[in-house]
Amino acid sequence: MARNGRMKFNDMKQHDANDWKSRLGMVYSTDPDFRYTTDEVEEPETLPPDKQTLRVWLDRKQRAGRVVTLVRGFRGTAADLEALGRMLKQRCGVGGSVKEGEIIVQGDHRDRIVEILLRAGYGCKKAGG
Repeated sequence: MARNGRMKFNDMKQHDANDWKSRLGMVYSTDPDFRYTTDEVEEPETLPPDKQTLRVWLDRKQRAGRVVTLVRGFRGTAADLEALGRMLKQRCGVGGSVKEGEIIVQGDHRDRIVEILLRAGYGCKKAGG
């Protein structure tokens, strides 16, 4: 802190974890060392590929008649899910996204995705349509 009691810009970076928006319900504390903690949910640890059981679905609902391949059942961090989705999209040569815990790959690529996942050591099955 500066001599006048104000925070310098570099000091503000350290206090980002104690951001005022995360403690809107807190009114006032007289303790100068008080740190408000939020209830943050930890991401589950990523299971090894051989312990994963993935389901590969074909879906047309709410997509204007276009077909997409869905991969569901991944247990792990969002970063690992993104990495798996990126790898599947690159190997199939198509676009897609990762939303709400599932991988969406454009087009009907169920057979190819099951083959790629089995080679990578994942347990997977075709499911649905």
